[in-house]
Amino acid sequence: MKLFQLIYGFTNTKLMKIFSNRNINGQIMHVAIYVAVWAAALAASSPRADASAKEDWEIDVDTTIFMREARELQEIIVKPKKEKYSKRNNPAVELMERVRRYQRNGNPTLTDNYSYDQYDKTTLGLLDFSDKELKRHKFLKNYIDTTRYGSRQVLYVLMKEKNATQLYSDEGKRHKTVVRSRNSSGIDEAFNDGNVGTMLEEMFREVDIYSDDITMMANRFVSPLSAIGADYYKYFITDTLDIDGTRCIQLTFTPHNHESFSFMGNLYIELGDTTGFVKKVSMKVPRTINLNYVDNLYIDQTFEKDTLGRRHKVLDEMNLDLCLIPGTQRFYAHRTSRYTDFSYARRKDLARAYDMLGDVWEIDTDMDRHGNFGSVTRFENLTHAEANMGSFMTQLREVPFFYWAEKVLVILVNGYLKTGSPSKFDIGPVNTMISGNTIEGVRLRLGGMTTANLSPHWFARGYAAYGTRDHRWKYKGELEYSFNSKKYHSREFPVNSLRATYMYDLDMLGQHYLFTNADNVFLTWKRKPSTLATYRHLAKLEYNLELRNLFSFSVWGENVRQDATRWLPFTDGTGKNYRHYSRTTFGVKLRYAPGEKFIQEKSTRVPINMDAPVIQLTHEWGPKGLLGSDFTTQRTELSVQKRFWFSAFGYTDIIVKGGMIWSQVQYPELMWPNANLSYTIQPESYSLMNPMEFAMDKYASWDLTYWGNGVLFNRIPLVKKAKLREVVGFKGIYGGISDRNKPELNGNLFRFPTDSGTRYMGNTPYMEISAGIDNIFTILRVDYVWRLSYRDTPGADRSGLRVALHFTF
Repeated sequence: MKLFQLIYGFTNTKLMKIFSNRNINGQIMHVAIYVAVWAAALAASSPRADASAKEDWEIDVDTTIFMREARELQEIIVKPKKEKYSKRNNPAVELMERVRRYQRNGNPTLTDNYSYDQYDKTTLGLLDFSDKELKRHKFLKNYIDTTRYGSRQVLYVLMKEKNATQLYSDEGKRHKTVVRSRNSSGIDEAFNDGNVGTMLEEMFREVDIYSDDITMMANRFVSPLSAIGADYYKYFITDTLDIDGTRCIQLTFTPHNHESFSFMGNLYIELGDTTGFVKKVSMKVPRTINLNYVDNLYIDQTFEKDTLGRRHKVLDEMNLDLCLIPGTQRFYAHRTSRYTDFSYARRKDLARAYDMLGDVWEIDTDMDRHGNFGSVTRFENLTHAEANMGSFMTQLREVPFFYWAEKVLVILVNGYLKTGSPSKFDIGPVNTMISGNTIEGVRLRLGGMTTANLSPHWFARGYAAYGTRDHRWKYKGELEYSFNSKKYHSREFPVNSLRATYMYDLDMLGQHYLFTNADNVFLTWKRKPSTLATYRHLAKLEYNLELRNLFSFSVWGENVRQDATRWLPFTDGTGKNYRHYSRTTFGVKLRYAPGEKFIQEKSTRVPINMDAPVIQLTHEWGPKGLLGSDFTTQRTELSVQKRFWFSAFGYTDIIVKGGMIWSQVQYPELMWPNANLSYTIQPESYSLMNPMEFAMDKYASWDLTYWGNGVLFNRIPLVKKAKLREVVGFKGIYGGISDRNKPELNGNLFRFPTDSGTRYMGNTPYMEISAGIDNIFTILRVDYVWRLSYRDTPGADRSGLRVALHFTF
């Protein structure tokens, strides 16, 4: 071999390795040596070389080359010229448009009947365990696995499996999921409520690349095959290669703005196929994307085509690297979905499922308290670590630090403290044990509830509270019979129960928080004191029924006695004082939320997303004289809420409500708008309004919040590195009061308290507008709020700063 060629190959290979190494500074001297060798070779090839140089520029192998001096070279950065990209007359864009144009032709779900079986496996683990930890806990080495991407060490702490059958009918208009079996092992066992699995399913939503938007991580990403794809992405035809024996065109795509919610990757399209059949998809999120906690996200999908030319997804994989706080433990999540038994025939063994209520039917006759049931049929083998998850968790819980860390985490997440194993009575909620307000001073509260370990049908819950300033005991007791057998607590979906409640507590007029407890410790700090409250006695009997299609209704009868206080006296037009009044009513509430998904807590539910519309209608009626009722009650309210997405440009949450009181009632029963006196941001309440500021017996309100998801900040240099997001709010209420409920026109009605500052609303609605920055340090939202109308109200704030914790991807 000629030495010239040998040196060229050797030095070129070494230089490529050096310049691809990020630690380039330590390699400068090596570069100098290789350059000297290259220069010597060139010198040997020059016509002015010594006559002893051999023919064909060969030199003796044992020739020694000396360097006269060493020089440190500057770092060399090679950048390509700025590309000139155009979507016009671009064959790559035309190919993408062809795939979009024919995508309906190859969609099997649009036929009269289509079904397939699906196996899902989701794992969550800890990444990159240190050697120190492995030495300290030697048993960990037996459960170390490797990630699908990068072959990094991972220690799995959760695995969830599911077998399901997907049924499509009526040309895709109807879709049902029949869950045949479910299995879970790992940390999810400690929570007993399946919420970890629910969050993972929402996080790992199945990706449809043919849709305009891809919903994932509680956000919407623009699909590479979106209708706006040509304006959002750059497309290139980069190669032609074989994919599982099929010759494919490699269509590469990358977003114009890498901070936006988008992907980059490749579509492998069958060569010569006029319909643009996509054989494989491989994509990931950009490194600089404005997405919290996610370092890497990879999606791989494989398709097959049947004899009818329709596509079937056979494999769907998603890999995710997570880091909640920089410098802390990293997490790895992996989801595999495999699809088999594709059929265009109606499934006779699942004939009932086609007409069932709701979109999901779980064959859960033998479901255990963890939500596991059936025998999982696997379409792939488990690794050693996955197969031995149970024994691993047993050993891990013997480590004191993990044992107590898990206990604390369960209390923080569930809000309740268990009293045994299994627990028959849970103490909580812990966030209400101590709080405060102007009337009670420091409020101390202790409560709890029974669990299904005591009885799967009978449940009790309640609390006792004491105020250090008013020196009064408050209490609540609840007894409930569930017609459905429950796994842990009475509020589990679906509810079908009869419930009896009796309580005695403060009623803060115009301060009814809808999404948290009024004595939540975080609501203790307020912008101004308020004493506009009564003491209320409530006795209530109600029946609640929830159906699988997420339609629910409640019917109830209740008796309420309101006791006057020195802050809210009950004085009629003649000056006569009353100690209390009573009312007895019957009510019905209808609620429909198709497609709603939520986190099931012990007392409430937290929606995972607000994509589903929520419609709620309530009516109450009670005649005067019924069980001591002092007046007739007729009250109706309607509310509608929905989230509207604007693809890459964020989304808007809209809540619209209206109500009417058809009868004459005392002032505590009027429709008082909710004033938020805390410094936190609370939905469906007004941050700058005073309690009892506007008296009304009819109203219409709106609450609009626009979340920009970085649509502006992602385009500002330096600012975009902070991953900030825009949020704008506009809310208001317009209402009035009829003559029958005006105290000055009716002597039998109680007068408004002098200190309340109550007024009637004029022709202008009350309005607030806010502008804020979300995603500060990935968890904080800060708004500045302006009061737009009735700014002359005595004691009212015209503007102010409000904050909220907002955890989202």
